[in-house]
Amino acid sequence: LRSIYVILKDHEQELCVILCLWSLFLLGRQAWISNKDRKLLDRDYVKIGDGQVVLPEDARVYSRPLEALSREEQDGFLPRLLMVAYNRFGATRSVQDAAEAVRDECEFETASMDTKLSMVRFTAWAIPAVGFVGTVRGIGAALQEAQGAMGGDISGVTMGLGVTFNATLVALVSCIIVMFWMHQLQQYQDRLVLDGRTY
Repeated sequence: LRSIYVILKDHEQELCVILCLWSLFLLGRQAWISNKDRKLLDRDYVKIGDGQVVLPEDARVYSRPLEALSREEQDGFLPRLLMVAYNRFGATRSVQDAAEAVRDECEFETASMDTKLSMVRFTAWAIPAVGFVGTVRGIGAALQEAQGAMGGDISGVTMGLGVTFNATLVALVSCIIVMFWMHQLQQYQDRLVLDGRTY
């Protein structure tokens, strides 16, 4: 019978499931951090009225409320982005330089987020590889029992082929799950960076 125990009972399938769960944990942690940064976009950090012009001399004044934030909030993406913009505008007195600094910080943040997903990308590659090891091991076990199959007992061959197909099935399903959630997170993070830049 095709029970969940029969499908997952071998070492390769168990390792695929462990790698999948570990990847989902890493993705969940990154999603939680990104969600915290997303909530900061709802905060009103820039208190400037309509028609009001910010001069380079005022940049220091506007950056003081950001410096008064808690250390955890200061490390958030948006407050960091605003501090970079204020500091560059105050130092160079150029709106274009401030905009370039914001763009560079956004690119740095994108690269940083991408780097934090490198271990997930490795596991997304490793899961099918582990499944392939199970496939090869199952085929090898089935071939060892080929002599018995010639005598009419095919139970050894079917057991080996069962390992083969179960390992492949679990590896492919696990990989699809990890890749789906990884791409969902990347899309969410890219949108966060774009919204931060627009802010």
